[in-house]
Amino acid sequence: MKNIAVIGAGTMGNGIAHVFAQNGYQVNLIDISQNALEKAIATITKNLDRLLMKDRITSEVKDHTLKNLVIHTSISEGVQNADLVIEAATENLDLKLKIFKQIDKEAPENAILASNTSSISITKIASVTSRPEKVIGMHFMNPVPIMKLVEIIRGYSTSDEVTNTIMELSKKLHKIPVEVNDYPGFVANRILMPMINEAIYSLYEGVAGVYEIDTVMKLGMAHPMGPLQLADFIGLDVCLSILNVLYDGFGNPKYAPCPLLVNMVNAGKLGAKSGEGFYDYTESRKAEKIAKQFH
Repeated sequence: MKNIAVIGAGTMGNGIAHVFAQNGYQVNLIDISQNALEKAIATITKNLDRLLMKDRITSEVKDHTLKNLVIHTSISEGVQNADLVIEAATENLDLKLKIFKQIDKEAPENAILASNTSSISITKIASVTSRPEKVIGMHFMNPVPIMKLVEIIRGYSTSDEVTNTIMELSKKLHKIPVEVNDYPGFVANRILMPMINEAIYSLYEGVAGVYEIDTVMKLGMAHPMGPLQLADFIGLDVCLSILNVLYDGFGNPKYAPCPLLVNMVNAGKLGAKSGEGFYDYTESRKAEKIAKQFH
C-alpha cells in the first residue's frame, strides 16, 4: 500500500492523514470544505512543529510529511488511485452510507474501504457496497498522532486477508492494533460510554459536582482524565450519538442516555468545541489569546 485517501478533515481525519504522511505514505486528504482542509494542514503543521521542538522528529521528517499530503474537495479525484480509503466523517449513519456508496463506485476495485467510526456497524456500512469483504473498521483514538491503539473491526463479511493487511499496516504506523468483532460500540465505547453516562447521572442526581466526580475517578481510579472532562473533549453530541447506537443496538435500558446529556446537546453545550460543556472553556481561551500577545 502506497496511496491512502482520508475523507474528512476534522480532528480525526487530519490526525489520521498526519500519521500516514509522517510514515511515508502518499495521502489525499478530502473534504467538501476548502476552509476545513486549510485548517487541517495548519493543524498538522502545528503538531509537527511541536514534535520538532521536542526533538521527536527532524526538520526533514516535517518537510517530507507535508510533501506527502495533497488536499482535495472532490471525492472522485481523491480516491481514484487509492489502495486504502479511510472515511473519518461525522458519526452519522446516513452520511457514512452515502460516502461509502460513492467511494465504492469511484475507488479502484482492489482498494480496501475503512471507516473510523467509533460505534456504527461495519456490516451495515459494508452492505451498501459491492465489496463487503473489503470493508473494515479502523477506529483510531484521539489525538491520533499520540495514541497507540487502533481498534480493528471485522464486519460480518470482512475477509481474513483484508483483516491481516490492515493489522500489519497499523503496525507499520507504529500503532498497536486490536481486532474486535462488529457489535454496537465495539469494545472501547461499549465500556467507556456507559461509564461516562453513569458519571453524568451522578451529576444529574446530585450525588456530587463536576469537579468532585472527576477527581474521584482521577485520583481513585488512576484515570488520566475525569469522565466528564473526557466527555467534553470527545464532544457531548458524539457521546449522545454513540449511546443512542448502543441503546438501539442492544435494546437495553442501561444504555439509555442521561436526560441531562440530551438537554445539554439540545442547548448546544457540546463541550470544548463549543466553548462550554461540563466545564467552561471560554475564559481559558481568552486567557490563552492574551498570553500569546506577550510572547
